[in-house]
Amino acid sequence: MDARTTSERLRGAARRTVRDARLPSGPALRPTRRAWQFDALVALVLGIATVYYGIDNVDNVVVREIAPGVEIVIPRPAGPGGLALMVTLAAVASGALALRRRYPLAVLCVVTAATLATPQSVMRLTFYAFIIAVYSAAVYSPYRVAALAALPVSVVLVGTSGNPVTPIVPNEYIALLILVPMAVAAVGLRTWRLRTDEGRARLSVLEREQAEALRRAVEHERARIARELHDVVTHNVSVMIIQAGAARKIMKTSPEEAGEALLAVEAGGRAAMTELRHVMGLLTMADEGEATDEGADLAGTAVVPAPQPGLDQLEALVGRVRDTGLPVDLAVTGSPRPLPPGVELAAYRVVQEALTNTVKHASGAAAAVTVEYGPERLRVEVTDTGGHPGAGPGSGRGLIGLRERLAVYDGTLDTGRRLTGGYRVEALIPLEAP
Repeated sequence: MDARTTSERLRGAARRTVRDARLPSGPALRPTRRAWQFDALVALVLGIATVYYGIDNVDNVVVREIAPGVEIVIPRPAGPGGLALMVTLAAVASGALALRRRYPLAVLCVVTAATLATPQSVMRLTFYAFIIAVYSAAVYSPYRVAALAALPVSVVLVGTSGNPVTPIVPNEYIALLILVPMAVAAVGLRTWRLRTDEGRARLSVLEREQAEALRRAVEHERARIARELHDVVTHNVSVMIIQAGAARKIMKTSPEEAGEALLAVEAGGRAAMTELRHVMGLLTMADEGEATDEGADLAGTAVVPAPQPGLDQLEALVGRVRDTGLPVDLAVTGSPRPLPPGVELAAYRVVQEALTNTVKHASGAAAAVTVEYGPERLRVEVTDTGGHPGAGPGSGRGLIGLRERLAVYDGTLDTGRRLTGGYRVEALIPLEAP
């Protein structure tokens, strides 16, 4: 039972080995044009050298002393047949090296066969090609199992063939065989250093690109914060200016109404500070503490930033604007539903910016705010009837900021004068189906 199990395991291992030998461990190498040119040059130079060696040794007889007083006679191939054989073997072995990167195992088989067919007296015809073929199969073959099996087989076949007394490589070539690997190693080391330098250069370029991307991101964030500050401060300060001016005019005739106006100024200032505190909190870490108002300073506690305003705070916003003397109607149609905080903030800023512009540039006008919840989009419209020009023309940064804010959510902003007089601001923001 044990012997049968062992034999079955051996057969299974053999089948797996054969199967693995047929499967590549990676994709076949696709040599570059430069690699093709280099291999063709190597094949050409080696082919010329070995063919010349074969022609030069036709009909030669070599007497070699293998020991003191012991000489052997080594005849080399003679006649036209010998010449044709040597030239053919040299051309086949050297020419196959042109494909050593693309088909390394096939080249090794061809060169090994040519080496085995080469007479021992002229082994140099194919021996150097055999060395290059062995190296190429070890380095470039994607069939790792097949390569590991073929390399020792080829070396053993070539090493045990022929007359062991006859040296394959003459003594004068020993120094060459030592220096060539050293030169190859030096070239490889230099190539490695060049590639390392190139890698460092690419890394430096990548670091510079990342630094530039970070700088652009910082600039973009600063611009976003600047737009946020504009949205937060401009509205409340404009309302405060209107209320303070009204209080100044009626201070002597109607002290109670003047006091209410000043209370509205105070409320607008507190609202501005609260939202300003939240925006500035974006620039600091939460554990560093937030800015404190007067009451918080007295109590010694930090102020938690208020949440970003949303559509549920439109009533309060419209109420503050009404306190300035601007009649504002608010209409909400459709089925109100929870929306992403960013979408609600964008819609709130649209209403805030439009009403601020009406207070600043259309004194005596009446405004209307419409919020429409649709199945696929949110529509926000602010219109006014036109009035007397107040402050000078604006910079337009507020509307530019609104367009960029809405673009984040694929929204659009349409602004312009109405045919019946006044101004109209409409924002459309796509929504997901409820």
